[in-house]
Amino acid sequence: MLQVMKGSDFRPINDIQSSRTSLRSYVTMMKSSHRLFSVACFAVGFAALSAFPAAAEALRGRYGVTLLGVPLGQASLDGEVAGQSYKIAVNAKLTGIASIVSSSRGAAVASGAFLKGLIIPSAYANTSANTRETRTVRVAMSGGSVKGVDISPPIEPSPERVPLTDAHTRNIVDPLSALIMPVKGSEPVMGPAACNRTIPIYDGFTRFDVALTYSGLREVKAKGYKGPVVVCSVRYMPIAGHRNRKPVQFMTENRDIEVWLAPVATNRVVVPFRIALATMIGHLVIEAEEFSTAVTVDASR
Repeated sequence: MLQVMKGSDFRPINDIQSSRTSLRSYVTMMKSSHRLFSVACFAVGFAALSAFPAAAEALRGRYGVTLLGVPLGQASLDGEVAGQSYKIAVNAKLTGIASIVSSSRGAAVASGAFLKGLIIPSAYANTSANTRETRTVRVAMSGGSVKGVDISPPIEPSPERVPLTDAHTRNIVDPLSALIMPVKGSEPVMGPAACNRTIPIYDGFTRFDVALTYSGLREVKAKGYKGPVVVCSVRYMPIAGHRNRKPVQFMTENRDIEVWLAPVATNRVVVPFRIALATMIGHLVIEAEEFSTAVTVDASR
């Protein structure tokens, strides 16, 4: 059985303030694409990373977010890979006109290890806020299975939700760890092996799969990176914990979802460079404006 953990069992992340005003169309868009955003984790915000001992490869990404071609916000991704361990964090906030009518933002951080080409997460936490509420989700994991969950305030029970059982919380990754994709074997990192996979994701209250299929290669250029990316088509498949409402049905039937994956330096790991998807109110694009990796060394070791 899952253990419901107390907030004191986790380190707190930054408090988030929400405004009293709202933009109805923006809220509708966020609801319709909420679960894809949790996969991409670009709808949640940043928490500082701790330093790794000895040599590590640091990743830095800065992204622009547009809806129907109109700038909507900014996002960042910061991570480190050291040996068999990783830590990753993202942040996102509204900018421009959108920030005037809504202060939606959040914070998320995850950590874990690599084992035989697989991601084995150990901890995940995020706080997200919109104009109506702020919610914090914390998940503790071990060996690919969930050991404890704390959601504050709790998700309201609903008979509409597809039942979520303990079996749904085994052999999973959290939404943030899902961004780190090891490429197994000796196949080229920039090739079909980077894409062809199904990622089983648990975000604290829903369980869903994200299936990636190889589509091709492209050349990109951003501050810090010029080179190839692997293009993958994406499918969202709800499993449990969700409600079968129109936004979920839309995402399930959505054939217009694509992610471009870029390599992380010398590691056989790829992460998103660009995510594009159709939403119920228009096309959403999250694309890197800066993308760089570097080897860092802890001089004290």
